[in-house]
Amino acid sequence: MIEMTIDSIRVSLMNYQRVVILKEKDADRYLPIWIGPAEADAIAVKLQDVSVPRPLTHDLLSKVIGDLGGSVSSIIVSDLQNDTFFAKIMLDANGSSITIDSRPSDALALAVRVNVPIFAEESVLSKAAIFLDKETGKTITAAETRLAEGRAGGKMDEEEIKRLSAFKDFIDTLDLSDLGKEERSKREGEDKDKEEGDSEK
Repeated sequence: MIEMTIDSIRVSLMNYQRVVILKEKDADRYLPIWIGPAEADAIAVKLQDVSVPRPLTHDLLSKVIGDLGGSVSSIIVSDLQNDTFFAKIMLDANGSSITIDSRPSDALALAVRVNVPIFAEESVLSKAAIFLDKETGKTITAAETRLAEGRAGGKMDEEEIKRLSAFKDFIDTLDLSDLGKEERSKREGEDKDKEEGDSEK
């Protein structure tokens, strides 16, 4: 399993479909997941620390879990089948570990409320992750990378190739020009501070 962070929430320029972009914590690999507008708002409200007059559904879920003596330990984007992502919410309750099936959007909305790690299975990333070409700014899917390197892991059937092509077309409707810029500028700032600190010694 690979630890991820929430990079941003994007909107398709073509059909206004919301997409949450997860970023691999220690690499420039991204996982876009389609989500509904209500779930997108639920994640954004918490990320932006907006106060709401009444608890939202995921606030309620968090409170119910806590009041029943449980705690969320992590969430996992666990599978991708026929263009549908699957997730699991990992709970600790009464000395036992409990796994609850969930939509990724609900699991992520809960994760940002209880501040727990977000993971993705490597099998999901190998199918649906994207990279950003630093020279052209265009997106490259993990599947395209595997095909180019001859690591497709067996012959891909026409249906899978068609689905991957549709996935790529959808990703290309997103404005990802600033993907990772905030983190890069943060790293550059840390490097500059370190250099200045070293020069003062």
